[in-house]
Amino acid sequence: MSSDQFDSALDLLRRLPPHSTSANLNRICALAPDLTEELLSSVDQPLQTRQCKKTKRDYLLCDYNRDGDSYRSPWSNEFYPEVEDAEMPSERVRKMEMRMGEAVEVYRELYYEGGVSSVYFWDLDDGFAGVVLLKKTTPKSNSEGGWDSIHVFEAIDRARTAHYKLTSTVILRLSTGNQALGEMDLSGNMTRQVEQDMPVQDDASHIVNVGKLVEDMELKMRNLLQEVYFGKAKDIVGDLRSIQPLTEAKKDKATHQEMINSMKR
Repeated sequence: MSSDQFDSALDLLRRLPPHSTSANLNRICALAPDLTEELLSSVDQPLQTRQCKKTKRDYLLCDYNRDGDSYRSPWSNEFYPEVEDAEMPSERVRKMEMRMGEAVEVYRELYYEGGVSSVYFWDLDDGFAGVVLLKKTTPKSNSEGGWDSIHVFEAIDRARTAHYKLTSTVILRLSTGNQALGEMDLSGNMTRQVEQDMPVQDDASHIVNVGKLVEDMELKMRNLLQEVYFGKAKDIVGDLRSIQPLTEAKKDKATHQEMINSMKR
């Protein structure tokens, strides 16, 4: 695989519309099959949902629960389709994965009031790692939207403490349209990273620590999106486009100026 080809593919995906990332990624993989594995593990795209055949519960697909064309369900801990000699989490890590999944479900219901969440853990030589996934979409209508959160972390065990490294990505999609306003599409993604040492007494401490890191990071990213990106977009759209006809706007401006002139006399 050529590093120049890989860099060019990433650069191209950054310049194309974010809401079409999945379709464009499939097209690039079809043109350059040698880049497929590297691109799938490097490019964040909206999460897809699948139903667990054993428990009938929905779970999210990502590169971290994938083995070839199969995906592991966090509810049954089985791959669909089945995979022989698939790499599975150890018993200790699997127990933490299940407890974290239950905690994230409560968090999702409180903050998102619906949606789908999934948690996947795997073993490391000096600790463990995992990913927390959250997805919420609005029903299809004139206005559509979607929020995808991908929180990848590493937990390195130390004496009475653990070193956590969290990389969070949010993918946001908003679109609306009607005859009066026309169509608007606002979409993009944001990635932030944090590292922190936190005290650990037992495995339950890892669940609390990771949950706190994820919650704090989501709050910061939501505030940043609302205050900076949405605020700036609102200012720009307000300056560039007016719902009020230009003739009425000019008439109001002239009236306003006339009132100011009369006050100066």
